[in-house]
Amino acid sequence: MKRIIFSVILVATTACAITSLAAGTGQAIKESAGVFVTKIPPGYRDWKLISVAHEAGNLNDIRAILGNDIAIKAYREKKASFPDGAIIGRIAWNYTASEENNKVFGREQSFVPGDAPPWYLQFMVKDSKKYAATGGWGYAQFDKDGKPGAESDMQKCYPCHQKIQERDFVFTRYAP
Repeated sequence: MKRIIFSVILVATTACAITSLAAGTGQAIKESAGVFVTKIPPGYRDWKLISVAHEAGNLNDIRAILGNDIAIKAYREKKASFPDGAIIGRIAWNYTASEENNKVFGREQSFVPGDAPPWYLQFMVKDSKKYAATGGWGYAQFDKDGKPGAESDMQKCYPCHQKIQERDFVFTRYAP
């Protein structure tokens, strides 16, 4: 009986060690959806504005970057890294010229979100234990219907954000 219990403990310990090694090297990212956020954080539309951006090229969108209270506090205190519980959200829209505004200005210079609802939402959720394999951040993308994006799209998040590790993997700077 003692041999069976010892064998079970040995097998379980070995399995845990192998899993930890895989996660530590980032290999688990390709195999597990555990680094992705699958639910839209409630109340995100009431969060405070961090910044706005226009992305050209293939994206060609306008976006608002929002943060929950934990993220905003970290930005305002100029923390080197975000605490667990911080969430940064991005609402992106296609955009169109505002004919109404441009009539007033006398030229085409005003652009507004397109008629369609936000065509995607993205979130970064800080949980240093749960998302240890991706620098402590979980990533999410949702389409205009609120459905999670394809895992293949989300797998592109961490490798890109890894390039700015010295800023805790966050591109957006606070615009007070």
